Amino acid sequence: MNKMLSGAVAAALTVSFAVEAGATEWNVSVWGKRRAFTEHVEKLAELVSEKTGGSFTLNVSYGGLSKPRENLDGISIGAFEMAQFCAGYHADKNRAITVLELPFLGVNTLAEEVAVSNAVYAHPAAQKEMAQWNAKLLMTSPMPQYNLVGTGSPRDELAEFEGMRVRATGGLGAAFAAVGGVPTSVPATEAYNAMESGVVDTVAFAQHAHLSFGTINKADWWTANLNPGTVNCPVVVNIDAYEALSDDERAALDSSIEEAIDHYLTNYGTLLKKWDDVLAEKGVEKVMISDEVLEEFRAKVAGPISAKWVEDMTAQGLPGQELLDLVHATLKSARGS
Repeated sequence: MNKMLSGAVAAALTVSFAVEAGATEWNVSVWGKRRAFTEHVEKLAELVSEKTGGSFTLNVSYGGLSKPRENLDGISIGAFEMAQFCAGYHADKNRAITVLELPFLGVNTLAEEVAVSNAVYAHPAAQKEMAQWNAKLLMTSPMPQYNLVGTGSPRDELAEFEGMRVRATGGLGAAFAAVGGVPTSVPATEAYNAMESGVVDTVAFAQHAHLSFGTINKADWWTANLNPGTVNCPVVVNIDAYEALSDDERAALDSSIEEAIDHYLTNYGTLLKKWDDVLAEKGVEKVMISDEVLEEFRAKVAGPISAKWVEDMTAQGLPGQELLDLVHATLKSARGS
């Protein structure tokens, strides 16, 4: 009897070890805390685990694996298997996708942001550039148009942007610089301290980030309709890790992306509906920029910055005009459908 029990226990242990040995765990590097910006990553982890019966799991780490600006480097060396980053943090490493950060592209909704991001991510130039970092573009983190929070008197005239110390990255930083602003690209996690210490007097973020990083708590005003553009923050995976997945694991991951994005859009939509209540609760003045000022801003930055971007990318061997045309064509198609 004892021998039979011993054999049964040994067999059970063998099966247990086999299951553990066959499990796949990925580490995912994001930053800050769980918020609207990371909901698609959290949903992806949930769906992948469900579809594989828990044999493939994504362990999401908020700042425990890497600093935001070093996530792409971490992916390139295989320090973790999945990560989120923003193009403006290191524009020289991900030049092709910075087309999505050009000011005044005309993207009006989160669904349109998803459409243009997917189109650019699928372009061979973007994929080839990411492959240099052993990274595969998996999905975007769609954000609405950025707007400013600031201290002191509202800046609602273009002349008032002169000398404005603004936290803004990528194309947004270039846009504010073109009208006399002084942009700085501190990581999102440092924006509150920069505002509190006076390093910046305004911060350009999407709504969720103003909440998550506390900049709304320092603000006297918020521009409701400046809408100069947004930043692009993809989720990428290490190519070697992706290719090492079993067919079932890869199918579980790939088939979950669309649902994860849909969850993100629904969640973000709920946040946007509550935004006016947030402003009222915190005593933040809602500033509407006049149409005349908006048109003046666009005229000064949209065409010149896009033209310069195309020129720079072309000089570096990238199809700049093709990528910009792709964004506009995708917008037209998305609206037509």
